[in-house]
Amino acid sequence: MAALGRQVLDGHRLIPLTWSLIARQTTRLGGQKRTTAFLLRKLTTVSSGGGLGESPSVEPQKYAQEPEHRTGLTQCLLEKQRTAVEREKVVSSLLDMGFSDVHVNELLSIQPGTHPQQLLDIISELILLGLNPEPVCVALKKSPQLLKLPVVHMKKRSSYLRKLGLGEGKLKRVLYSCPEIFTMRQRDIESIVGVLKEKCLFTVKQVTEILHRCPCVLREDPGELEYKFQYAYFRMGIKHVDVVKTDFLQYSMTKTKERHVFLERLGRYQTPDKKGQTLVPNPLLKDILRVSEAEFLAKTACSSAEEFGVFKELLAREEEESEGRMADAGSPEEAGP
Repeated sequence: MAALGRQVLDGHRLIPLTWSLIARQTTRLGGQKRTTAFLLRKLTTVSSGGGLGESPSVEPQKYAQEPEHRTGLTQCLLEKQRTAVEREKVVSSLLDMGFSDVHVNELLSIQPGTHPQQLLDIISELILLGLNPEPVCVALKKSPQLLKLPVVHMKKRSSYLRKLGLGEGKLKRVLYSCPEIFTMRQRDIESIVGVLKEKCLFTVKQVTEILHRCPCVLREDPGELEYKFQYAYFRMGIKHVDVVKTDFLQYSMTKTKERHVFLERLGRYQTPDKKGQTLVPNPLLKDILRVSEAEFLAKTACSSAEEFGVFKELLAREEEESEGRMADAGSPEEAGP
């Protein structure tokens, strides 16, 4: 009985000694409270008959991640389902607008990463401008970057084009020739329009007609565009109405000068006087610029390809010398000794 009492007392002494030892170890490690708590939990486990390797504190961490993982999967599935529903709505809307199944498949494959609603918003703006399904498909295939434009930008540009008179179907030709009309900077378009109105003195209606018939002018340098008009008006005697009607501004200055000056030197073209009269009947502009070089030489200039070839080389040399003289005249004189 006395021996049993001593064993019990010895057992009670072991617990305080163990706690004291743990406290000293924890103090030497910096007195971190969570370390003490961790060791106390382990000690409690051992005192209860468990092993140190069976600590239940490690287990909940693994299971705590599972609800988050399940939530992520659920959100991903819901997002895919939502995208599929939106795609179906977009397809239905495009079919209602008059697009064929082939058109719809083409549109959806132009930019696969484009959100379905973004695609529908951009196409809707083009349809509202008067375009038919076929031109819309052609424009977007030629210029896929249109699908990346913010819808707000698209709406503003559409509104501006309507003010220029390029709605109601007139935009078709513009988009074929200059699809970047939606991606160009606003100030660049306004600069070209300003030259036509203020420098060349075209009417608002004539500006609309020029942009419709010769959309390539939107890519022109404003200064070069003004010079091209001045050449037509002052050197060739072409009036505003004829500049618009003949699509003069779509032709390059090189081609225009070569054919016009060649006819002048052959005596077949003359600049009209102030009354618009000439001593020789000038050929029509369409017979100068709209025809091939072979037809121009055979029917308008009545000359040979060899003679025209030599003339073009001489004219190019004259242009270079003229530009050189202008550059010399514009440079400051060198100071004398």
